[in-house]
Amino acid sequence: MSTPVLDVRGLAYAYPDGHQALFGVDLHVHEGERVALLGPNGAGKTTLVLHLNGILTAGAGSVSVSGLPVQKSHLQEIRRRVGVVFQDPDDQLFMPTVRQDVAFGPANHGVRGAELDRRVLDALDRVGMADFVDRPPHHLSFGQRRRVAVATVLAMEPEILVLDEPSSNLDPASRRELADIMRSLDVTVLMVTHDLPYALELCPRSVVLHDGVVAADGATLEMLTDAELMRANRLELPFGFDPAAAAAARDAAIGSLSD
Repeated sequence: MSTPVLDVRGLAYAYPDGHQALFGVDLHVHEGERVALLGPNGAGKTTLVLHLNGILTAGAGSVSVSGLPVQKSHLQEIRRRVGVVFQDPDDQLFMPTVRQDVAFGPANHGVRGAELDRRVLDALDRVGMADFVDRPPHHLSFGQRRRVAVATVLAMEPEILVLDEPSSNLDPASRRELADIMRSLDVTVLMVTHDLPYALELCPRSVVLHDGVVAADGATLEMLTDAELMRANRLELPFGFDPAAAAAARDAAIGSLSD
């Protein structure tokens, strides 16, 4: 198999107060994969994500992106390669207009002129927000702001897109629109989520983190239909949701589109 685009080996981390959040995590994600990172609160998911672009640095073990180690000397390039979309879009949008927000990252990396304009408009077009380029972000709906937040990362032309709870606080239509956008992107995706139906819809593979270690790694459908695994890792499906039936309906819909 090819070299992973994201390669985490033996990652351990303790916070300054002594709390050990990760205990030797191994995670390998290959180019083009869409992987869900699942687990209860306190499992270490956020701590792991913060290591992927150097916000935190490994206490032990290593993290590399396309062979480049995540360390201080490489941070600018690592943060171009790994784009993180935070749960609250207002943590990412702070400029007077959508255009300026999306341009901020590439401009900081020295992109100028026509190339900067191309990146901004291309990123907004990919998330269906090109018509809002000159609007103030605070005039947009929550779902629209989340799409602009995704565009701010896409404008950096990352190799890996990390999304933290992308479906949270979205109405059903916005949730579906974001799923359609995610499926259309030609980028490797790591999606941190408690929304198990969303994980099933978008990510063929899931990794379960629990108490700072990888408890399971495999096909999302197999995980969500394993009652013992779900119970042991405090994962719960919405009442009445049947993952096998949902997967069959999804596959049938995809098949009808390809006919």
